[in-house]
Amino acid sequence: MNDLADKCRFAAVDPLAQLNDAQRAAATFGILPGGAGDGYGHRPLLVIAGAGSGKTSTLAHRVAQLVAGGTDPHRILLLTFSRRAASEMSRRVESILARQNAARAVAGTRSLAWAGTFHGIGARLLREYAGRIGLDPAFTIHDRQDSGDLMNLARHALGFSSKGKRFPLKGTCLAIYSAVLNTQALLGEVLQSGFPWCAEWESDLRRLFLAYVEAKQAQQVLDYDDLLLYWAQMVGEPELAREIGERFAQVLVDEYQDTNRLQAAILLAMKPDGRGLTVVGDDAQSIYAFRGATVRNILDFPGHFDPPAQVVTLDRNYRSTQPILTAANGVIAGARERFTKDLWSDRTSAEKPKLVSLRDDADQALYVVEQTLARREAGIRLKAQAILFRAAQHSARLEIELTRRNIPFVKFGGLKFLEAAHVKDVLAILRWAQNPRDRLAGFRAMQLIAGIGPKTADRILANVTTANPGGTLLGEQPVPESARAAWIEFAALIDGSVRVAARWPAAFDRICKWYQAQIDRLHDGAEARQADIEQLARIAATYPSAERFLTELTLDPPDATSDQAGPPLLDEDYLILSTIHSAKGQEWTAVSVLNAIDGCIPSDLATGSAAEIDEERRLLYVAMTRARTHLELLLPQRFYVSQQATYGDRHVYASRTRFIGNSLLPHFEQTCWPRSADPPAAHPNGRQQALDLAARMRAMWK
Repeated sequence: MNDLADKCRFAAVDPLAQLNDAQRAAATFGILPGGAGDGYGHRPLLVIAGAGSGKTSTLAHRVAQLVAGGTDPHRILLLTFSRRAASEMSRRVESILARQNAARAVAGTRSLAWAGTFHGIGARLLREYAGRIGLDPAFTIHDRQDSGDLMNLARHALGFSSKGKRFPLKGTCLAIYSAVLNTQALLGEVLQSGFPWCAEWESDLRRLFLAYVEAKQAQQVLDYDDLLLYWAQMVGEPELAREIGERFAQVLVDEYQDTNRLQAAILLAMKPDGRGLTVVGDDAQSIYAFRGATVRNILDFPGHFDPPAQVVTLDRNYRSTQPILTAANGVIAGARERFTKDLWSDRTSAEKPKLVSLRDDADQALYVVEQTLARREAGIRLKAQAILFRAAQHSARLEIELTRRNIPFVKFGGLKFLEAAHVKDVLAILRWAQNPRDRLAGFRAMQLIAGIGPKTADRILANVTTANPGGTLLGEQPVPESARAAWIEFAALIDGSVRVAARWPAAFDRICKWYQAQIDRLHDGAEARQADIEQLARIAATYPSAERFLTELTLDPPDATSDQAGPPLLDEDYLILSTIHSAKGQEWTAVSVLNAIDGCIPSDLATGSAAEIDEERRLLYVAMTRARTHLELLLPQRFYVSQQATYGDRHVYASRTRFIGNSLLPHFEQTCWPRSADPPAAHPNGRQQALDLAARMRAMWK
């Protein structure tokens, strides 16, 4: 009892008591004993944080130490890859400082306002500096779907939709455009590496992208990529770079291995000497190259500075058992280039990870179901079990079997809140009211009125966008007589309330009520959609302005209530199905990895270069390190060839993933399912009763 009291008193005195030596070194780098110094004058810090090594806790303690050491919370920039991660980090910092009884610092953490995503922080800075970089502060932000629609409008306007040969569709065009910006590569290089079938359209794509950019500028809108591009261009000016860099004494970046070249360029422009710069990540978990992320950012980080950045490695794992870590270490050791580290754990176990050989994916589904139920009976809830796979279609057979066996499951993915048609309708009205030059929003909003089609909407937009501000009243625009009354009501909604900022959020309530009166005419399933609109209104009431509401909602969309609507769950428990990419950052007691074979891991579509193969290796490593106690990799042997007659028998045999070579097999338990039945025992008189068929065969030719 006395020992426990002593530990509690020690923890109150030493806020770093819960950290191991490596975590403590990372949390206190550049901060003198006693909390003096804020690390601003010290060289940059790179924290290589292995899976399950307490990265979030370490980063939170570093922020807390900086605040306690005298750094103004308003001069701390914390960049994460989700707003929820930033909020969680702020909460942890406040909790740590509270334990130190630092009332001044605790109050200060509530002012840790510069914590958010790259895109969110970029949007805030662009609005602040809009006047100095030629932007309208009232710009709106398009999500991916809106950006694709605007790209399509430019595509049609240039006549690319009527070519004799197929021109890339809007989604492909937007993906190419985004890849060029985020990778900082030439258009020709992007086409050759990622879109070779589009290479013949290089000159036309260049014209299309110019038209797309001009359309955005004319409408005063930015897309996701623009938030980073404009920020990078802004800090490309020495004066602005120095001003923004000095504004933040400390810049801390989480998940640095997931940054792209544009994000890295922003950081290096703001902190060219690296003073006050801390980045945290794990090169072994860099798996988002398809989004433009590059592992080179974290691998090359120390060499960008002179002297090189300080490197601290967190290699103690608090999640998995040692046999799982030994196998995972062996897999990642084959990477061509990495920061050398071997994860270790105090959690010992006699159970090795399993390599399970199965006949085909049908047996794979049956095996997963049986093992899942067996573990459930042994006390492991379904929620504590996860089935991971490289691509979403790999779980199709399993989903059918789970449904047949009445086992509830949740598969990560699905419709996002802002992708729902009714939500996009309401937001389009608000966006157009805030920015009359946003043609895409206006085009969608006007067609919500019965009797107004694309031609009328296009004519009104032309009148509005060419008129001087306040020179054209919406109510006076030419519309069909049948739609006159509804149009006047709609115009009054726009002109009379929404553009008056002081009436927020009452103005938005009016929009929601107007739309709810139309929802039965516009959509089926009105009840579920009504719930979404009501939820949207409640969200809006928590923001101080329409501008802030639109920005935050676009950059960090919540889940849809209508996504959850439907028959109630058959059980309070449910199994987790997830792609490996979606599983990053998660952990479960038991993990099964489907199709751990060549062609699936690595994907046969991602073996064109050594860099792609290395990323596939890291993907398997991420999957393996999600498991706490039980891990199994499933190896179906036979795959039937598609595009043949139903019930055809053409098939190929698969081989174990190349990332688990023969040298790693001792780290695994190898088994097969179903187990072969024992051969029948030989009859004791079998030899005496046997026919001499061999003699008969010879006699046929005598």
